[in-house]
Amino acid sequence: MGHADTLLAMGGAFVAAAFLARIGRRIGLPTIPLFILAGILLGPHTPGIVLVADPHDFEMLSALGLVLLLFYLGLEFHLDDLRAGGSRMVAAGGIYLGLNVGAGLAFGFALGWGTREALVLAGVVGISSSAIVTKLLVDLGRIGRPETRLILGVIVVEDIFLALYLAAIQPILGGADDIMEATLQVAKAFGFLLALALIARFGTRVIGKLIKVDDDELLVISFLGAAVLIAGVSEELGVADAIGAFMVGLILGGTSSGDRIRELVHPLRDAFGAIFFFVFGLSIDPGDLLAAAAPVLIAVAITMAMNIAAGVLSARLHHMGPEPGMAIATTLLARGEFALILGTMAATAGLNPKLAPFIAGYVLVLAVIGPLGAGVSDRLGRIPPIPQLTGARRHPETADSSTD
Repeated sequence: MGHADTLLAMGGAFVAAAFLARIGRRIGLPTIPLFILAGILLGPHTPGIVLVADPHDFEMLSALGLVLLLFYLGLEFHLDDLRAGGSRMVAAGGIYLGLNVGAGLAFGFALGWGTREALVLAGVVGISSSAIVTKLLVDLGRIGRPETRLILGVIVVEDIFLALYLAAIQPILGGADDIMEATLQVAKAFGFLLALALIARFGTRVIGKLIKVDDDELLVISFLGAAVLIAGVSEELGVADAIGAFMVGLILGGTSSGDRIRELVHPLRDAFGAIFFFVFGLSIDPGDLLAAAAPVLIAVAITMAMNIAAGVLSARLHHMGPEPGMAIATTLLARGEFALILGTMAATAGLNPKLAPFIAGYVLVLAVIGPLGAGVSDRLGRIPPIPQLTGARRHPETADSSTD
């Protein structure tokens, strides 16, 4: 692709993504599925305008988008939030992950696509979209509601699981030849992860002094360089670049410059994150989406059932009624950035080609159903069978929101 063609394609990608995102905002849909849709419509697999004939032309921009998404997630992660939540909040996160990850793993094996594919599907089905969940809570004005603290607690538990899961699955996706090699790769991954975690726990003061600068431009260059550099080192060590970026965000988020970095990284995350989702859409053939319709619908049904069960049980654990339970279930329903990250990793590792269209369809459906369900969760919580199932009180305002 020539220089002019690259500029035209990049500009067209941003404009198309922005146009569809504006439409989505008017009808209450999140931007992620619309960015993917823009890639599908303007990619080589659909008739009409082909903005990008080869998705590999945008590979570096997509990788940068992935790094920034995980870097931002690390910035937002606070282990203190988990400790402050008490054992019941940890239990709620465990219930959510246990039901959803377990169901995803069982579903993956039932499809018969392969063991590595089943392990990827466990993560795809098991972890909700932090970006969509956070946006929903703000858009629906639910930040102050009792169940919101529990939802955020589940997100924190998911973030911990995400870091460990990525570190563990990368050697598996790399296709280690034997158990010894796989064990060594996993040990190396966790060793690297532990080293970064120790820096995050004990070295933030030193790192904060090194990165502290009054000029915003220099601060952006510093944190962006650190995130990309450590992501590259991670990749060289056989650890997913995403986990390296996540850990850099975790480290820098605990420094005195953390709040400024969160503010400065927003436009970069949004812009390059949109390109990441757009490029993922470029690789999707709509015909493959139709072929994956049956497993997608089954997976969506399983996810909805597991989320309702997890929401009801978590609410009951915290002495909340059915309406907060349904709010928890529907708010955490959407899947997004992490599922697509796994899809990208699976494609790079040469896994079953059916995975990418399945993940795209699954994310598209749930990213639409989730926000719509969250908007009517209070009415869903008043459906008669729900109180009978939980035996809990109906009104969230009477809930005991105390923690251990």
